[in-house]
Formats: sequence, C-alpha cells, structure tokens
Amino acid sequence: MIYYAALEEYRRRIAELGTPGLLTTGFYRGERFGGFRDVMEQPLLVDMAIHAFDAARHLLGAEPISVVCESWNPAWSWYRGDAAATATFLFEGGTRYVFTGSWVAEGLETPWNGRWRASCPGGTVTWDGEDRVASSIVGASEVPAGTHEEIAGALAEFLTALRTGAEPSGSIARNIRSLAMVEAAVRSAESGARVHIGALLEQAHRDALALPVREEIRARLSGPAAEG
Repeated sequence: MIYYAALEEYRRRIAELGTPGLLTTGFYRGERFGGFRDVMEQPLLVDMAIHAFDAARHLLGAEPISVVCESWNPAWSWYRGDAAATATFLFEGGTRYVFTGSWVAEGLETPWNGRWRASCPGGTVTWDGEDRVASSIVGASEVPAGTHEEIAGALAEFLTALRTGAEPSGSIARNIRSLAMVEAAVRSAESGARVHIGALLEQAHRDALALPVREEIRARLSGPAAEG
C-alpha cells in the first residue's frame, strides 16, 4: 500500500478526522475478459475484491472480525458465476466496511480502485480512486504521484527485500487476513450466514496440521527421492 500516494493521503485525512463509523467502496465496471473469469463461481469476490479488502485494512489500521455477504448474477450478465456482490465487514473498533461492486456495470464506470467514502467523528473524507482526495474540513486536493508508484514501487521494495532481508509490506504474514476476508465473504454468500474470520483462520490452521497431511509430508520427506 506504500506505492500509491493518493491512498496514503486518504489514510492520513481519515486519521485526522477519527476512526470511521462507516467506510465504503463502490466498484462498478463492465469488463469482458473472456477466459477463466467467465466460468468462475465468484469472479468479482475472488478475482477483484481482494484489492479493496486489503486497502480497507490499511486505511483503518484494524483487522476484520466478521462479514455478511450477498452475491448474485444480474440477468444480463455474461459471466457464469456471481458478478455482483455486497459485503459488510465488522472491524475492530466497531467500523463497518461495506464493499458493493459489479463486473457487469457498463457505463459511468468507476476507476479500478473504486470510489471511497469514510464517515468519521470529525467529518467525511472521499477518494475518487485516482488522485483526488476530498475532506469536508479542508476541501479537495489533487495528489501528485510518488517517486515509485504501483508496480514500480512494488518492484523497488522487492529488490530492497532481496538485498537487505527486510520484510516487505506484502508478506503473507501481513496479508493473510486480506485473503481471509475473501474466503469469508464467499462462504457467507454461499451460506447466507455471518462468517467469523478468526474462526475461519483457526479452522484453516487445524486443517493444515491435520494428521493425514503431516503423514503425507513425512512420507515424501523420507521417501527414495529424499534418501537419494
């Protein structure tokens, strides 16, 4: 998240106005990719929403607790799976983060980052998903791009991590809960129930340590290939 100057400015403005009671993202695009996305069961949640979910964690500086999600496929959709969804996450501190999006929303599309709004104790802050951040207190401003933006920034940090051994901001330890948000949203959409993210992660950990898995790993490590 350090590779987008406008996002960092948005985070700073939010912090100035206090912990949001509500943070929202609206994502609307009509993309005709073809290929594997067309046949995915959850093309929006699994293929795209991770970016907004990850940004929400960064902006709030907090972790998600649970989610209620509904997904569906509009009648005119060219996707086989659900191309639209609304997910409401409960975060630490009581903030609700609401993501609403569609892959089949042609016309008046949002930027790829979506459009954002934070309702805070001291006012409201919006981000247009590109370079404009607006606050009800200090007005709007255009944020110039940083020295290393987006992919260039990610590659620069990757090289630094290789050369120095420093942990990159995109390490799995830091981002596992963003992935868990996606999985929890999908499970909620499929079951119609609220999904608790901590419980989901605990179950995933138990599954990873299950005896059959350990035995399989042990067998592979002690097999002929390992002996040779």
